[in-house]
Amino acid sequence: MNGARLLTLLPTLHTRRPLTVIGAAVIDIIADAWTLPRRGGDIELQQQSVNVGGCALNIAVALKRLGIDASNALPLGQGVWAERIRRRLAKEGLSSVIDAVEGDNGWCLALVEPDGERTFMSFSGVENQWNADWLSQLRTPRGSLVYLSGYQLASSCGEPLIQWLETVDDVTPFIDFGPRIGDITDDTMARIMACRSIVSLNRQEGIIAAERAGLATDTRTFGEAWVNRFSAPLVVRHDKDGAWYFSAQSSGVVPAFPTTVVDTIGAGDSHAGGVLAGLASGWPLADAVLLGNAVASWVVGHRGGDCAPTREALLLAHKNV
Repeated sequence: MNGARLLTLLPTLHTRRPLTVIGAAVIDIIADAWTLPRRGGDIELQQQSVNVGGCALNIAVALKRLGIDASNALPLGQGVWAERIRRRLAKEGLSSVIDAVEGDNGWCLALVEPDGERTFMSFSGVENQWNADWLSQLRTPRGSLVYLSGYQLASSCGEPLIQWLETVDDVTPFIDFGPRIGDITDDTMARIMACRSIVSLNRQEGIIAAERAGLATDTRTFGEAWVNRFSAPLVVRHDKDGAWYFSAQSSGVVPAFPTTVVDTIGAGDSHAGGVLAGLASGWPLADAVLLGNAVASWVVGHRGGDCAPTREALLLAHKNV
């Protein structure tokens, strides 16, 4: 059923709404550690990989591969990491409207213990230095979709981003708070939702949001109450159990696409990329969530977070399903 509907929709996947992606491109250094270092200790690590990542970068790549045009605002600096990111973007045929700013891009060190547990240490760079001058360079035509991540909204640069959202005309923000939802103050959340933002949450983030808002935590009741309170759509991702969607027009759950999970890196970002691609094509929310499920299913079935499928790959994968 899902596959048949997807095959019907994919030929209509074309940019009909302007789309701006605001967020981070960073470096992820992943290393194996036999244990975490004690205070004052000194341990040797085994490097796994050095990857270009960041929520907004993953989404920009997903949109590009699906054939959706977007204006990408991923601040790029002038250091070693920035140059590596710039080359990665160029390989995908992408660029950023915020380029060659002073400073370098941030990076993250992930220590992976033998049981697979990951511990992260992050270093911010230019991606979290948003200011009024950069924002004045963005062009968002009326009717635009604008993606923003909780990582930027919860950082020190969150205030200028929210002020900008409050002043730009006739745009629809799409917010993926991610694990930083607990760092968003009540006042900040109220201002973001006053912009009628579409919000995407995973199951755990949905519980956090419900408890903070004083709403029931079961997904159906929470989603309906959220729409009643904020007059804005909500998506709640339940991984292998599909994804719920809620809007003033309709609500429901879209089943997940079967897959064999290899790793879950980038699953949330890829889902957001698929939903944004559908919305930018003028699809209703339910169909956009269906595409998000398909893209996320593909990504978790492949290694790495930047392996989003092309439209042709999705057509081929589901034509006999």
